[in-house]
Amino acid sequence: MNHMEIVSDTPWLTTEQQHVWRAFLSGTTVLTDRLDRDLRTQHGLSMPEYEILVRLSEAQDRSIRMAELADAVSHSRSRVTHTIARLEREGIVQRGQCSNDGRGVSAHLTDHGFSVLERAAHTHVRGVNDYLIANASPEDLEALGRIMHQVVDTLHGKTF
Repeated sequence: MNHMEIVSDTPWLTTEQQHVWRAFLSGTTVLTDRLDRDLRTQHGLSMPEYEILVRLSEAQDRSIRMAELADAVSHSRSRVTHTIARLEREGIVQRGQCSNDGRGVSAHLTDHGFSVLERAAHTHVRGVNDYLIANASPEDLEALGRIMHQVVDTLHGKTF
């Protein structure tokens, strides 16, 4: 395939699609930044840390294998390991051998970590409501949910 064939196959965005795409990029950036800032200033947690704590709180015995945790939050294993190390220093998480087979390492949400998460959850959910939910109709939220689920379903597990 030559260069001209590749260029002619490009599905260029219409002006309206471009406006929507740029609004999506700007909106997700400012929303995520604000939610992250709220968690950092009020609880000393970043959004990725909060997401990890939520996953651990929802797991059986509040424990997940490190590899499974990395997959669940869509972060690299090294990034999750670094994040868990910081949370472990704060007494929020503990690492240990996996209880079911003794192989691998699991992360466990401590009682202290659960109480940190309980306080942070109020801030996070209030922010999601104030910054996103309050700015959309139920129909808009339903459409956004459908679109994002479709994006995840389409891209999950694919490597580009």
